[in-house]
Amino acid sequence: MTAFRQQKASELMAYLELHDIHKSYFLGNNEFPVIKGINLNFERGEFVSILGESGGGKSTLMNIVGGLDRKFKGQVYVDGQLLDHQKEQQLDEYRRATVGHIYQAYNLIAHLTVLDNVMVPLDMTKLSASEKRARAVKLLQDVGLSDQINKHPNQLSGGQKQRVAIARALASDPQIIIADEPTGALDAKNTQEVLDLLDQIAKDGKLVIAVTHSAAVANHGTRIVHLENGQINKDERLKPAYPLPDNPTHIETVKMPARDSYRLSFKHLMYNFARNSLIMLGVAIGLFSVMLFSGLGNGINGYIADQVNSMVNPQWIGVMKNPSGRKMNQEELMGAMRNMASNTQASLISDSRLHRLKNVEGVSQVAPTYYLPTYQLSYKNKQQAGSGITTWSAGQRANNIKNGHIPHKGEMVLSKQEAAALVGAKNYKQAVGKQVNIRFNWVNKQGQPVAINSQYKVVGLVDGTGASSYLNYQSVRESLRNANAETNVNNVSVKVKSLAEVDQVASQIENIRANNNKRLFGAITVGSMLKRINTYVRLASDVLAGVAGISLLVSALMIIVTMYMSVSERTKEIGILRALGGRKKDVRRLFTSESILIGLFGAVFALIITLIATAAINHGFYPLIKYHIIQLTTSNVIFAFAVAIVIAWLAALLPSRRAANLNPIDALAAE
Repeated sequence: MTAFRQQKASELMAYLELHDIHKSYFLGNNEFPVIKGINLNFERGEFVSILGESGGGKSTLMNIVGGLDRKFKGQVYVDGQLLDHQKEQQLDEYRRATVGHIYQAYNLIAHLTVLDNVMVPLDMTKLSASEKRARAVKLLQDVGLSDQINKHPNQLSGGQKQRVAIARALASDPQIIIADEPTGALDAKNTQEVLDLLDQIAKDGKLVIAVTHSAAVANHGTRIVHLENGQINKDERLKPAYPLPDNPTHIETVKMPARDSYRLSFKHLMYNFARNSLIMLGVAIGLFSVMLFSGLGNGINGYIADQVNSMVNPQWIGVMKNPSGRKMNQEELMGAMRNMASNTQASLISDSRLHRLKNVEGVSQVAPTYYLPTYQLSYKNKQQAGSGITTWSAGQRANNIKNGHIPHKGEMVLSKQEAAALVGAKNYKQAVGKQVNIRFNWVNKQGQPVAINSQYKVVGLVDGTGASSYLNYQSVRESLRNANAETNVNNVSVKVKSLAEVDQVASQIENIRANNNKRLFGAITVGSMLKRINTYVRLASDVLAGVAGISLLVSALMIIVTMYMSVSERTKEIGILRALGGRKKDVRRLFTSESILIGLFGAVFALIITLIATAAINHGFYPLIKYHIIQLTTSNVIFAFAVAIVIAWLAALLPSRRAANLNPIDALAAE
């Protein structure tokens, strides 16, 4: 509302006009009139004292002039323009640009320094940061407080506090200064100093209106308006108004920028850091738990993938016969593989069908293998039953074999567990070089069961999680032939030309069909196995993180309580901000931003704690598993910070709304 700041020195009209102002308070249906039809005109350059006893309506009238009270009858004109008290945005701009307040109780913001208190109205001007600071310092010099700028209000005397209030009232260069009992709490010396300052303000071309019940104070101005029982009974001019300056100053005001709301919030947060740190710690504990369990889920998935990839080349696909002829998911295929023990004949793959695998685009090698669902190993007088032994193929990792080499004709490698069962846990390495008998069941060409007995020389050991024993493919095939058993394989390992083509080739293999349009094969990839395992691990880690996240709800309640406490503690500050021209939006932002800062600091603490805990746990477990079991990712951290911000923002919604809806007059009157 730039019109409120325009200078019209050439016009012989009142700057501020009050027309037929009425104001009543209501208690139930009972009306109590406070102001009963006041008509007043004021000019710039005047130092007007509103004199009267307590309860006579002086402060109520000043609340109307100051744009704080909206519920009254009558009109207020400022510089010839009607001030519509029903338009909140217009009132906000009017208080920002035109009015400065000086209070008997000083109404300084306790957690801000003297300089910062004066800077608050300057934050709502178009001055640059350096210009704002320079003006604030200059005003404090003018009121004799240049050596007090870094102190807080509780470190000042009453007279010093009032001078800070005067400097703040002048900061945005308003045309109207309203002083409500400005000397009521001061001694004689400070009273005279404050009155001299107010007189100088009037000489600078401002309209100074001072509310007082002291005749001595009133006589210091240029005019006295006697107010009694809500009416004017005398309007006495003591001396002419001071002449207006030839070159009046003017500072253009703006709405409070968001960054300044954040700055005020940060200062309040740090001023009460000890209390707020407990809330931050509560947030940090919840976020720490969420990040830790998420990182643990990542680590377990990564560890499983590392172990599986260390045993099997992910560029190879496991292929088996599709017993149902329809598309099967990985869980169904694994179940079908387990059922091979009861129906070997149904699982065999003919040579013609193996040939069809070789023709699939992207396939570079087809390695037929035998998978024995059950078997029995024996060495001397010891026997060991097992399940799931297969023949060695190029898809296996040779570096998994310890104390030996891959099995050639007549050879096998044993898992560490089976070697320990046959020759003893302490001497399991001595199994290498021993002749071991293996017995398993197969079928002949007529589908009848055939028992196969063969001897193999142990040429190596396989160690690792989930490690199994391996036989030589040619030796198993020869044993089957010698027993007149079916030599068709029941499993195939297919190598893909590139890792990027694995899923595509697996899909093509699963789409190979017989003449009756039924699917012939099922394909199992390392990725699909890991995906299934990872799903379960992720589900478990998410459940744990969710349980840990309950503490975040407690943290949210703590933030809500803290914000409501903050609203109660800062009620007067809310009133001050509104009187200076701050919008409801600025008040809301004041509390939501502080809450978000609490959430952010809590997230930072959580990250620090998580990094320390991660380093300690990984250091402790690495010698055991040779892997960092907690893998904290950037996405985990971003998610935690996002959760902290959202929870903090939601927690502040109701308290901040309550703060914004406070009546500025009631807020200023709060203790």
